[in-house]
Amino acid sequence: MLKRFPDESFSYHNFNSATNDATHAYPDEFLNSMTPSGMPPHLLELKINCPIILLRNLNPLAGLCNGTRLICKYFKANLIHAEITTGHHRGTNVFIPRIHFQPVTTNKFPFQFQRKPIKVCFAMTINKTQGQTLSSVGIYLPYPVFSHG
Repeated sequence: MLKRFPDESFSYHNFNSATNDATHAYPDEFLNSMTPSGMPPHLLELKINCPIILLRNLNPLAGLCNGTRLICKYFKANLIHAEITTGHHRGTNVFIPRIHFQPVTTNKFPFQFQRKPIKVCFAMTINKTQGQTLSSVGIYLPYPVFSHG
């Protein structure tokens, strides 16, 4: 879908590291390939007017909560300028920085990720849309799901 947007794409390569890894047992290629559940990818490609979704609460009072949908406006080396498209803060311009992520599986993984807290969002799950007001919805039903009668 991203290829259909005009203009050039802007790529963000994120920083990953292993904590307490004196032996360097985890190479960069391995850390870059990891995308635990709820985490953004290592390589994030975006274009202007691309829809994105926020994965963490950054500033709830300013409308930057988990699940907030935004539209990319322009890109800098260390932050993204976006516009909020949902909720009471609709139309507000915001800046999205890189933040530190650590998988929350009770210290099972000794990794720390420094990534942008967003993903490209062309479609959303039902769980992410709960509590949001949508003006139109598209549903993909490849097989008949309604019975006659």
